[in-house]
Amino acid sequence: MASFLLKRILQAVFVVFVVTLTVSFAIRLTGDPALMLSQGAGSVTEEDLANIRQALGLNEPFIAQYWDFIKGLFVGDFGRSFLGGTSVSLLISKALPATLALAFSSMLVSIAISIPLGIHAAVNKGKTADQVIRILSLVGLSFPNFWLAIMLVLVFSVMLQWLPPSGMGGFASFIMPAVTMGVILTATNVRLVRTAMLETLRSQYIQVARAKGLSESKVLYKHALRNCAIPLITYFGLQFGGLLGGIVVIERVFNWPGLGTLAFDAVAGRDYPVLQAVITVLSLLIIGVNLLVDIAYGLVDPRIRNR
Repeated sequence: MASFLLKRILQAVFVVFVVTLTVSFAIRLTGDPALMLSQGAGSVTEEDLANIRQALGLNEPFIAQYWDFIKGLFVGDFGRSFLGGTSVSLLISKALPATLALAFSSMLVSIAISIPLGIHAAVNKGKTADQVIRILSLVGLSFPNFWLAIMLVLVFSVMLQWLPPSGMGGFASFIMPAVTMGVILTATNVRLVRTAMLETLRSQYIQVARAKGLSESKVLYKHALRNCAIPLITYFGLQFGGLLGGIVVIERVFNWPGLGTLAFDAVAGRDYPVLQAVITVLSLLIIGVNLLVDIAYGLVDPRIRNR
């Protein structure tokens, strides 16, 4: 197990290096931060722009700038924002909990809906319930997440005035963003759970369990669901990583103070340090989730620990 973890950690270090190097190079092709900072300042000379670049450290070679970023990464110092001079680490520490809270809420909504529906569809294969669930999942796949978010705001905030339209506050503020992301994820997860359960329910040990007189709920949730958990854990883990990267649109619609909003503002303002930090943190989170998925394999199926 130790050698496995060491191998994955080394792979993670390499991935982070490639991602940060690529991002650091790519964002420097998007424009000059000095021009963004000088907008609205009246007539600006080339000398003024050169002084701004000097103050931001943009006159140094790219490799030197990247090496400064890597050195700061090891001590948790991402530098300072070009827009305002605020510590980037402070901005990340404020935005990260909001993004994680929304991501976990969305996954919980999806899992809570998709597992019971997927099992019910598999048990009633070919029947009306199965057909209805499959049609609803197909409809869910057809909804763009930003359109569903806007519709929820119009109905529950503007018309009914039941929920706050934006911002992060109490429990009520989580409902619409989490449901928006959760419904989109559920549309895929229901079909995955149904397929995995159909294969498992045809297994001989399920027939033996039923022959022993076990209750149907115990057969489905204790035996069948546990034995098809490996592909589900794999997909849910990968999906969570994708969710972290794709949550930008939802955060913008609901004015959610997370990493997505922070990254969007950084792109608009050519704020290199903030954008580099956000993408690095998201990369580390996705790699960490994938590592936890691999560890979960051994907890669900002890045979994997001996391989």
